[in-house]
Amino acid sequence: MSGVLFVTGTDTGVGKTVVTAALAAGADGCVAVLKPAQTGVTADEPGDLQDIERLTGLDDLHEGVRLLEPLAPTTAGRRQKVVLPSVDEHARTIEKLAVDRDLVLVEGAGGLLVGLDDDGNDLADLAARLEIPFAFVVVARAGLGTLNHTGLTVEALRARGLPIAGIVIGSWPAEPDLAERCNLEDLPTTTGVPVIGRIPEGAGAMDREAFVAAAAGWFD
Repeated sequence: MSGVLFVTGTDTGVGKTVVTAALAAGADGCVAVLKPAQTGVTADEPGDLQDIERLTGLDDLHEGVRLLEPLAPTTAGRRQKVVLPSVDEHARTIEKLAVDRDLVLVEGAGGLLVGLDDDGNDLADLAARLEIPFAFVVVARAGLGTLNHTGLTVEALRARGLPIAGIVIGSWPAEPDLAERCNLEDLPTTTGVPVIGRIPEGAGAMDREAFVAAAAGWFD
């Protein structure tokens, strides 16, 4: 994959950071990662970008704003009285990074429609600001409920005319149950979007060498 990929999730905690790390590790060429908003961490705590660095060794990492409370960026910023960067600012950062990188990965906060700036613009609004090619990767759960949640996210992207590269299962169990096996088969049918990857459960706890060596094999 090349260009700009937005990594969004059907919900919070679905594995976006590990998927972003795996995409970075499996990519060819020069890769940068942008996290427009990181919430729920202090200035000194490791956030999602530090997890990506730990798993991949990548250091071309960019964080738009860091907020203390584990809330949506708009809510956390309002409570902390922090002026958030606008989606236009984030778009300019992405386009600047894309000039001399083969791939720019943009990891969202929570789900697709979570607000990123003080005007309530979200990741979909940010993508729409770009004047360069991009696509979305939708990170989904494996178990019950994923057909509905993934379908809604895909529907929201399509309603805005935003391209979708595929669905990635953020945590695929070693021994999937009946619902998980059926969901893997049904997701492409119900959404019209292919499942292009499955990240093994526990991949985020792997050491760097093992993670990097395995990452490319998790994607079709």
